[in-house]
Amino acid sequence: MSETDKSSEELPQSVINRIERNRQKALTIRQSKLVSHPYAKSAAVSIDKTTIKIGTTKYKDTGGGFLLEEEPEKEFLDNLVTQEPPVLEPDRPICKKCEKPFAVSWLFDNFLFKCCDSCKDPEEHKLITKTEALNMYLLRDYDLDKREPPLKYITRKNPHNVRWGEMKLYLQLQIEERALEVWGSEEQIEEERERREEKKVMAKTKKYNKHLKELRMSMRSSLYDRTSAAAHAHEFGPETYNEEEDTYSRNCLTCSYAETFEKM
Repeated sequence: MSETDKSSEELPQSVINRIERNRQKALTIRQSKLVSHPYAKSAAVSIDKTTIKIGTTKYKDTGGGFLLEEEPEKEFLDNLVTQEPPVLEPDRPICKKCEKPFAVSWLFDNFLFKCCDSCKDPEEHKLITKTEALNMYLLRDYDLDKREPPLKYITRKNPHNVRWGEMKLYLQLQIEERALEVWGSEEQIEEERERREEKKVMAKTKKYNKHLKELRMSMRSSLYDRTSAAAHAHEFGPETYNEEEDTYSRNCLTCSYAETFEKM
């Protein structure tokens, strides 16, 4: 009898049974690792022990019946970062006159008015000062600066008086559009202009009548003073003699009247 048989005979039956179960379990695990993975038939799939690579994504076999996705490969991320975005044609504004897109425009850059430099007309696209805009189109500061959207303007030195600082210049076409928004129509603007003119005429007439009334009162007061002076009886003081001219003079005691005379 060999030593192995002797040692086996010396082991209890319960230990021998546990050894056999462990051997069978190890054999089962070994056979499961030798079975081909179902994804191995795909050309884009590679299997490295417990890691499965499908395209650029790696999955780890946890042994618990599901796959755990791993982080993307650094090389693939680098390719995504270095890849340049496609170049797209920017949305360019369309000119209102020639109806062609343009890239650069002085009117658009300063006033957001869609007109290319080729179609810019000095007469049609005139600039006016803020004072002219308010007076000609009966607008307020609120209509230009606060009403949405606020109108664009450029600043220039005042050629008439440097001390007044810079003046604001607006595009007249945009001022006309804003006036129509405020008043509704050109007819209403004209009616409001006539109403204001009548109001100015009435104010001037009222001022003229007031001045004329004051002038009449002043004339009446002056006439009253002269009438009163005509009815005044002078009371003269003592006479004084001037030897050089051989004349006499005397002054009224109650008024400023002075009289000069000669004696025969």
